Amino acid sequence: MHLAGRHRSSATEELQVIAPSKLAIEEVSKSFQSASGTVLALDRVSLNVAEGEFVCLVGASGCGKSTLLNIIAGLEKPDSGTVLADGKPVTAPGRDRLVMFQESALFPWLNVFGNVLFPLKLKPNLTNKDRHDVAKYYLELVGLTRFERANIHELSGGMKQRVSLARALAPNPRVLLMDEPFAALDALTREQLYGDIQEIWKARRKTIVFVTHNVREAACLGDRVLIFSPHPGRIQEEFAVKLPRPRDINSVDLAGYATRITKALKSLGKTATG
Repeated sequence: MHLAGRHRSSATEELQVIAPSKLAIEEVSKSFQSASGTVLALDRVSLNVAEGEFVCLVGASGCGKSTLLNIIAGLEKPDSGTVLADGKPVTAPGRDRLVMFQESALFPWLNVFGNVLFPLKLKPNLTNKDRHDVAKYYLELVGLTRFERANIHELSGGMKQRVSLARALAPNPRVLLMDEPFAALDALTREQLYGDIQEIWKARRKTIVFVTHNVREAACLGDRVLIFSPHPGRIQEEFAVKLPRPRDINSVDLAGYATRITKALKSLGKTATG
């Protein structure tokens, strides 16, 4: 039966570069119950992220960075405050905001191609051929075309994260939320991925919010680096990284930014324990 007015999408439409979202986090607070009582993870955090901006969140463990990321994703709800994506309140997960975690969280029963194809099966009005074309495009984008039929257990840690990145990009979200995605990788693999993610960001125009403990990583990737204070989590300082791209993590100029950010973090640590 033909459904009048129903629009069938195509691979060409799916692969169009869409306008990225802007985010507005307004006075967001979040607390959790623990054995020792109530823990205030986030305290009145406000933040604006421009369309297509790459923002890195840095701070000590337990300062609320990942909690804020989960709230932006719609995986958790704030106790107070609001999160707006393009002016609309975030109340639940959505395809416009996808998360890439530290663990690749790939499906072991699917091969590389099957993992990237999986989220596309949830998109309506696409033919199977279009879904396959889109999946192939993103595998090529992350440099894994030759490994599309490989099993997940056959991949290195870096390759698994590339698959995870392709899977997150495949539904063409407006916002990509990245929670320490390179933390478990060796230094050489990380360096290669830093170059790749900058190229992909430039090509696909995503708004990216990136959580990391690695100060040099943050300076390499971010347009801005925001420092969180511990217990409770608040944004205490902001660094705008005014360096041309692509950036080399080993450059002298980048080291200067990393030194200033590290100094600010250490100062916060002394304040918290002093």
